[in-house]
Amino acid sequence: MEERTEHDDFLLLVKGAEAEYVEKKSRFIATVRPVSNEEEAAAFIDEMKKRYYDARHNCSAFVIGSRAELTRSSDDGEPSGTAGRPMLEVLLGSGIRNIAVVVTRYFGGTLLGTGGLVRAYSGVVKQALEGCETVRQHFGVRLQIRANYNDIGKIQYLLASRDIQAENSVYAADVELTVMVPVEEYDGVCREITESTCARAALEELERCYYYMRMK
Repeated sequence: MEERTEHDDFLLLVKGAEAEYVEKKSRFIATVRPVSNEEEAAAFIDEMKKRYYDARHNCSAFVIGSRAELTRSSDDGEPSGTAGRPMLEVLLGSGIRNIAVVVTRYFGGTLLGTGGLVRAYSGVVKQALEGCETVRQHFGVRLQIRANYNDIGKIQYLLASRDIQAENSVYAADVELTVMVPVEEYDGVCREITESTCARAALEELERCYYYMRMK
């Protein structure tokens, strides 16, 4: 498996989904929801247990953090390793982060065996993921640019050539732009702005963070 680096892109869940699968009269219902921390994940799992209070099992898994720093799974009474862990493996393999899933099982009277349970729990999670909405997150630098009116045209042309759009623009005595620059382009952008304005433009790094990157 390819090793992830510190600031790799990742998919952020923005809208969850549901899916249902039936095997030998056992009914499996997968509910996927975005979560930003462990408390939200725990509240979601508790909500599903209350909603499906009459089900035999409400198994769960979640992945939080850009590098999957926090993961948890629960078999909720199913044989160890047949539900929560397979569900978690599906989430990790999808590359989607800040995501939680609960799979509710209504027992149909027929035992499915270890392999059957693993296939059912992982399969219904895969089905639910197909209906989810995600956005790609890229690591970048939020940069504030302050320049006079004579230089701003050069800067805007430079930014446009790199498909970098202003998040905010303020036109006063000078022009102030706030832009998000992909981290791998940051040094080059600063150098080009400095050279094109003969160092008249003032550049200030505001923060480094992940942001939604439009697909070109």
